[in-house]
Amino acid sequence: MSAETQGLRIQHRGHEPQVHPTAYVAPTATLVGDVRVGPRARVMFGAVLDAEGARIEVGEAAVICENAVLRGSAVAGDQPVLVGDHVFDGPHATLLGCEVGRCVYVASGATVLQCARLGAGSVVAVGALVHARAVVPDEYFVPPHTVALDAPVRLLAPGDPGLAEAIGRVGFAQAAFGVDAEWTDRISRYEQIAEVRVAEFGTHANDEVLDFG
Repeated sequence: MSAETQGLRIQHRGHEPQVHPTAYVAPTATLVGDVRVGPRARVMFGAVLDAEGARIEVGEAAVICENAVLRGSAVAGDQPVLVGDHVFDGPHATLLGCEVGRCVYVASGATVLQCARLGAGSVVAVGALVHARAVVPDEYFVPPHTVALDAPVRLLAPGDPGLAEAIGRVGFAQAAFGVDAEWTDRISRYEQIAEVRVAEFGTHANDEVLDFG
């Protein structure tokens, strides 16, 4: 592939994105830092693959669709985004510090949070959320607009009266940001989260743009 089909590549934290010669990265996609795009993978228009101190790996013949966001992080431990072979990651889907097994289908607008694992052949349907630390078994179906929690996994609907309490027990702030504020202490919780991200994203001041197609 020519430089014109490798999108915007940015050196970050001393790492440069690596794209296999048989992969396609759209001109308006953005690859930041330790990103590795495998053979015959496709990263489409507007997608952002941002390795914030933890790597992102996209497997063979995996498809990252338009405006998807993949972010690896190290603020709460090493949390790479590992995308297996033949994965389909739909438009506007978000993968944060998670592991996606081979032949997984992540539909449009779905979100998979930190330390979650999707087993081979599983499906996360339109608008669904796989919460932090959840483990989705092989070939499991997460229905549209539901929330998958815990290991073994369980499903809750958006209007379930127990949803807020169940999410509170997940420990999301600790899993994602290393923040220990109580679930009910919203002001302190989100102030600390913002400070973590301010420090993490501040490292971009030293980035170097490698090329732009």
